[in-house]
Amino acid sequence: MKLSRRLVPDVTTLQAFECAARHGSFTQAAAELNLTQSAVSRQIKDLETQLGVLLFERVRQRVILSDAGEKFLPEVRRLLNQTEELMVRAMASARAEASLSIASLPTFGSRWLVPRLPAFLRRNPGTVLNIASRSAPFDFEEQNFDLAIHYGQPVWARAACSYLCSEVIVPVASPALSAARPVETPEDIGDGPLLHLATRPKLWAQWFEASGVDSHGAYRGNRFDQFSMVIEAAAAGLGFALLPRYLIEQELAAGTLRIVLDRPMQTENSYYLVVPEGKLENPISRAFREWISEQVG
Repeated sequence: MKLSRRLVPDVTTLQAFECAARHGSFTQAAAELNLTQSAVSRQIKDLETQLGVLLFERVRQRVILSDAGEKFLPEVRRLLNQTEELMVRAMASARAEASLSIASLPTFGSRWLVPRLPAFLRRNPGTVLNIASRSAPFDFEEQNFDLAIHYGQPVWARAACSYLCSEVIVPVASPALSAARPVETPEDIGDGPLLHLATRPKLWAQWFEASGVDSHGAYRGNRFDQFSMVIEAAAAGLGFALLPRYLIEQELAAGTLRIVLDRPMQTENSYYLVVPEGKLENPISRAFREWISEQVG
């Protein structure tokens, strides 16, 4: 699609707008950008003329965003961030043989994926990786990733999902809690403090149900929004936790967490590799998909 130059904004003008909006002042924006106040004012006026709307209202000695400016600001910040990320990625991969941008679930990325990446880089020397955390599906057209690691169902707009692995969770606790509250049956866990992942509030209820136990108290206890926090809370002795075995390999090996009962449960969702349309044949992406499938095989 051919772009109309008249509709393509100047990045420096967008920077002036964002800076003025943040400070509520053309003068302070000028100082930050090392420009004159009149230069910033002229850039804003040119942008308003291009858009056909007023972006600021003058109130006493300050400028405040108009309704149109309030709506415009988040998109400008997103565009500026994308522009900066584009430049940084281009600079990082300028001399690389290949580059690969991966969106990963936060705890999966830090605890399972990253420790294994040296093996991938040994197999694919000269590759530059960009790993970013994403907890939910996003638009590949807006965020330029080569692939994503997704937990849920194999559904993602304008992308292909391929099965990676299932998830098995186990009940764990710190050695101190295990000693203070010995566990012989699922009921013993139900009597103790429970730790929850906020995004999966029904895990304990499902586990108790699968174990044939009344889940009356399954929702009591402290909640955390990341598996990494639940892991740390369990290791600190705050309660019993249901955690994917692959995320606590180090803790189990070191003895800072123990499986308190041999009652594993496979969750209803699975992990998938997601590749945007148009990037399925990317050689380094294909190499990564083959490699990671070997790691879970």
